[in-house]
Amino acid sequence: MVKRMILMLVVASAAIGALGFVKFKQVQEGMAQAAAYQQPPEAVTTIIARNDSWPASLSSIGTAAAVQGVTVSADLPGIVSRITFESGASVNEGDILVQLDIKQEQAQLAAVEATRDLARLNFERMNSLINDGAITRAEFDRAAAEQKETEAKVAEIKAMIERKTIRAPFTGILGLRQVNLGQYLSPGTPVVLLQSLDPIWVNFGIPQEEASRVAIGSKVRAADFTGTVTALNAVVDEATRNIQVQATLANPNHKLRPGMFVQTDVLLGSGITAITLPASAISYAPYGNSVYVVDELKNEKGETYRGVRQQFVKLGPSRGDQIAVLSGVKTKEEVVTSGVFKLRNGAAVLVDNKVQPSNKPSPKPEDN
Repeated sequence: MVKRMILMLVVASAAIGALGFVKFKQVQEGMAQAAAYQQPPEAVTTIIARNDSWPASLSSIGTAAAVQGVTVSADLPGIVSRITFESGASVNEGDILVQLDIKQEQAQLAAVEATRDLARLNFERMNSLINDGAITRAEFDRAAAEQKETEAKVAEIKAMIERKTIRAPFTGILGLRQVNLGQYLSPGTPVVLLQSLDPIWVNFGIPQEEASRVAIGSKVRAADFTGTVTALNAVVDEATRNIQVQATLANPNHKLRPGMFVQTDVLLGSGITAITLPASAISYAPYGNSVYVVDELKNEKGETYRGVRQQFVKLGPSRGDQIAVLSGVKTKEEVVTSGVFKLRNGAAVLVDNKVQPSNKPSPKPEDN
């Protein structure tokens, strides 16, 4: 009985040892295969680094504003009897926009004009009589005062009629009409927006430490428009530590409208020479920005393959789709421009430049 149990234990131990050895060999082979496995190359696009001349500038986001802009409103109460403009139309200074009902004022004007004419005739008659000594000086003075009073009443009613004629205070572009025929307008009721669009202002902020580099007359580029700095605020914004700058730009086709966001660049004279890369080529990280340079690398077996090495860079200003690299990349090096998010140092790559990312200093997106 004892011999049989010992034999069974020996056989079981041998079986377990054999299974363990087989499993160990399987794991060893799997680890060897994993160590020998090489990931397929990642598809990327590249660009050959080259030097480019960059004008020295300060970039900022500005807001377009009308040089003159008002909400045309009613001055006196009245009922709208005539509307002479269309929404969005161009008008000249003095053009009639809305006419309020003035029938009552016209009737009053006719009455006071008749009184004025009578007072004028009476004054002329008194003027001839005073020379002959037929009337007293007091009677003559009374006639002169009556004549002046009636002239003042005529002028008063004419001014009231003019105030009920709503005109464009300056040349510009109208907004949307806010009144209708027959509508009663109280004093201050808005009629329509009026904006002067050529020239136009662009207001933007620059950091306080850069304020000394910007002066009245500095050239400004905003989108496809150019202009000059015409004003700088006298104080610095305590919240942002920026100083507000106002530039005036020609806007003949009225493409810029008040309220638009505008990318602005203040030109500061002589520029810099730097490597120009698409912004998509930069890998941003808290510990430093970097790019991936394509090069001939060697694996553990000494075999040569086309891969990338990570290169930390110092960045300069940006313009459009481009960004300046001040150091870290040499001219004629091949730099990855898309797909950087899936790369690591030493990764194999497959370059396919059939479709390249945008790389324009002044891009014009289709939906712009």
